[in-house]
Amino acid sequence: MAAKRTFSRKEVEEHNSKQSTWLIMENKVYDVTKFLEEHPGGIEVLLEQAGRDATESFEDIGHSNDAREMRDQYYIGDIVENEHKHFQRTSSATLTKSSPSIFNSTWSNWLIPAAAAVIVALSYRAIVAFIKGST
Repeated sequence: MAAKRTFSRKEVEEHNSKQSTWLIMENKVYDVTKFLEEHPGGIEVLLEQAGRDATESFEDIGHSNDAREMRDQYYIGDIVENEHKHFQRTSSATLTKSSPSIFNSTWSNWLIPAAAAVIVALSYRAIVAFIKGST
């Protein structure tokens, strides 16, 4: 899919109506005006994102591969390189803005089970101590 044209984010912002509906997804520009009536989620969903970066909204919904292929039909160009936003893939179908965080999925994968184990162990010791003390 070769770039047909490059657009600034300001140019895309001007296309935010029913007559001209453009969206940005993953630094690519899509003219979805002809798709408004066909969108399963309704016209309002697309108009709400019109003229803006809809990457996160598109990914949050969890669109199917068919929806992604259909989206490609409306591709008209790319955002100029100096205005690119950088996204990080977290799975085959999900993107997130890249930002470091100590609370990412790796951190929570071991922290939550470790905290649960400590709570269980302390509860067990308290119960055993209570039983021994009451006999």
